[in-house]
Parts: sequence; structure tokens; C-alpha cells
Amino acid sequence: MSPDPDGPRDGAPDLSRLLEAVLSVGSELELRTTLQHIVDGAAELTGARYAALGTTDPGQDGLTEIRTGGAEQPPEGVLSVPIPVHDEVFGHLHLADKRPAALFTAEDEQLLQVLAAQAGIAIGNARLYETARHRERWIEGAAAVTTALLTGERAADALTTVAEGARALADAAAGVILQPTPAGGMEIVTASAFEDPGDIVGTTIAPGSPVLVQLLGGEPVFIDDSATDPRMTTHVRHRFGPSMMLPLQAGGRLIGTLALPRRPGDRPYTAVERSLATQFASQAALALVLADAQHGRERLAVYEDRDRIARDLHDLVVQRLFATGMLLESAQRRGGPDDPAHDVVGRAVDELQSTVQEVRTAIFALQQPPAEAPTGLRGKVLREAAATLGFQPPTRFKGPVDTLVPDQVATRLLAALRRALATASRQPGVSHPSRLEITVDVTTPLPDGRDAVRLRVYDGAGTTVSWRSPLRRESQ
Repeated sequence: MSPDPDGPRDGAPDLSRLLEAVLSVGSELELRTTLQHIVDGAAELTGARYAALGTTDPGQDGLTEIRTGGAEQPPEGVLSVPIPVHDEVFGHLHLADKRPAALFTAEDEQLLQVLAAQAGIAIGNARLYETARHRERWIEGAAAVTTALLTGERAADALTTVAEGARALADAAAGVILQPTPAGGMEIVTASAFEDPGDIVGTTIAPGSPVLVQLLGGEPVFIDDSATDPRMTTHVRHRFGPSMMLPLQAGGRLIGTLALPRRPGDRPYTAVERSLATQFASQAALALVLADAQHGRERLAVYEDRDRIARDLHDLVVQRLFATGMLLESAQRRGGPDDPAHDVVGRAVDELQSTVQEVRTAIFALQQPPAEAPTGLRGKVLREAAATLGFQPPTRFKGPVDTLVPDQVATRLLAALRRALATASRQPGVSHPSRLEITVDVTTPLPDGRDAVRLRVYDGAGTTVSWRSPLRRESQ
């Protein structure tokens, strides 16, 4: 019987099976799938029950070993073939336990070398594809974070946005932002995590830590295992495995650090991921600086508008009201007490004086920076009233309350105001500014002649709460 013309000749490679294996290897662009095809093709091509592919540099691609067959450890008689990718060895193909029980032949080795050469090309293409895909993802993520930062977020929200965006892009267990402390260390100020971050926020890296020295010097820190790395000293290090700590710096100024820890046992970050995350941190730092500058310009514009309105109110409205009041008082004096309009004019004068007080209060409120806590008693009273009631009631200040009332007395006055407003807010109908009035007066002394401050809260329903205190304690 003549040999099959389509079958392999003695000592010649089985070209049909080789072609099939080569086509299978080059059919995918995803790296892990490509490697699995290589292993499966090598096993099929040589009849091996065991085949595995070990990478030379696990950190580069985040892969260690791809295998087929049930054996965890390679049997005896392993055949190994290197897989070249460009000018480096990507890894080695290991095959064992040939079927039926036999030794690998020179033909097997020849087939594997051809397959390994084609596999190197496929791996190179898959690497390029994965790198391009990762880069596109990080670029889109960085653009989204930058857009979010430049659309009016507060400083704390901006840091959280950076932490959340980086965590998602890096497939990390948490995204953490640290900022320098006055003592020379670094403190975690915000954390984004799949699970409750617990006591992560507030964790501090002590001054002098080797990690801190690198970060303050603007150098990134890459850690294979946070729990065992001696450079890590915080109490939360045992919760994490591989990690990246990337300086957030722009224009030579260190804003903070972006840390991206993974769970214990997770794969380490690849060289590509480290590079892309470092670029993301640089762009995020620049976006934070730009966002802060933009918010500063917006705040300045608001302050300028408020100052202009306050000047207009003072220069135009208050002066005209004051002049009108003087004209009415003059008309009242000329008319005498028997004039029918005497009482009406008197009430008009009182209303004008009250209006002047309210306008002056509004002017003072406009001059308070809206995002900062007030430092004077006027601002604290206004802030307390608005926070307790949900609206700003009419508030009158008589005399220089900011300069005359000491801090200890002001603290007690604010406590009394808080209690009075809480009681008033429970009264029916107290839901509108016109229903409640607050007066703080330092122009009326106590009956014994001592200077004093008086607080009066009228709830609009007929109830008035009064509180008073001397401005200075008598010496003992």
C-alpha cells in the first residue's frame, strides 16, 4: 500500500497541523487569549499532555504562567523552547508527557521553534494592542477628570474626583489622596474604595519615612506588597498588596500624593500601567492647580460684585434714607405735637431708622467672604440665624458690637441665641423672615451703669426672649 500523499513524510513536519496552530495563535489580539492559544497549539502539535508558558518578566505584562492539562507541576522529561519577542525572550514553552508514552523528537522541536517564532510576532501585536487600549482608556479617564475639576467643584470634591477616577482606571482596591502636614509628614485626606474605607482617612505617614523622602522629592514609589514592604509603616498597610504612590506636582509645587493600592494577592502593576498612572497624576495635578485658579478668579469676581453692591447700598440707599429721615424729623418739629400728621411722621421716622439698620446689616453680610467662617460677632450672629432657621431674619445691631463684645461674652451670647432660635423655630408660623426679629445692642448700659450687650429675639407670635451680660467683669 502506497503512503498517503497528503500525510507527512518521514522526518518532515506536519505542515497542515503547524499551519492550523499558527493561524490559531494569530487569531486574537487580547494577550492572555493569545498566550492560551500558543499553549494549546503547542500541546496539540506535539501530542503533549502537559504544556505551560512561563513569562521571563511577570511584572511587565502582569502574567506569570499559562498552562493546559491537569498537572500543577511539570512531569519529567520536559521539552523547553524560548519564545522571542523582538530582541528579548518573552518566556519559555514547557511541554511534557507525550502521547503515547514516547520521547519528544527532533521534528517536535522543529515544529515548536516555528510556532514559537510566529507566537513572538502574535505576542508583540497583542502587546501593542493592549498598550494602545490601556493608553486610550487612561487618556479618556484623565480628560473626564479634568473636565469635572474645571466645572466648579469644591477643593475637597476635586480631590475625591481624582481619587475615584484613578481607582477605576487602575483597577485598584482604593484611590487615596495624601497631603503634606505642618509637621513634615503626609496625611490621607480623602479615600475612594469599593468597600467602606473605614479609618483610612486621617492615617499619617510620619516624617523621615523612606517612602516620604521619595514622595517629597517628587519621585513615584512602586510597591509589590504593602503588607511586607519595610518602607510602609502605616497601620492600614496590611489591607493592601501591590501599590503605586504617585506625586501630584505642577509647576514645581507638590500638591499631594495619589496612592493606588490593590488587594493582597492581586497581580502587580505592569510597566505600562505604572507609566500611564504617572502621566495621569501629572495631568491631574495640573488640572487641580488650574481648577483652583479658576475658582479663585470666580471667588474674586463674587467678592468684587458684593463689594460693589455694598458700596452702592451705603453711598446711595443709606444716605438717601438718612436724609429722608432728617427731613421728616424737621417737618415733625415744625408741625408741633398737635399736628394731625405728627404721629404718622414719627412712625415713618422709626421705620426709616429700622430700614437703615437692616440695610447696614445687609451691607455687612455682603462684605463677609461667603466661603469663610465669620470672625466678628455680627457675622457669627447672621451665620447662626441662617443655619438654625434656614433663612435670614431681620437682624439689627446697635453700636460697635464687633469691637466691644469680648470673645467669652460673644460665646455665651451665641449660645443664648441658638437656644432662642431653636425655641422660636418650633412656633407655628415662624417660617418667613418677616415673622422673626433679632436685635443685638451695646448702646444701653445696665441699671448699675455698667456697659452691657443685650440680645432680643422676637418670634413674631408675641414671645420675646431677652438676654444680657456686662461687657467686662468687675475686678475681684
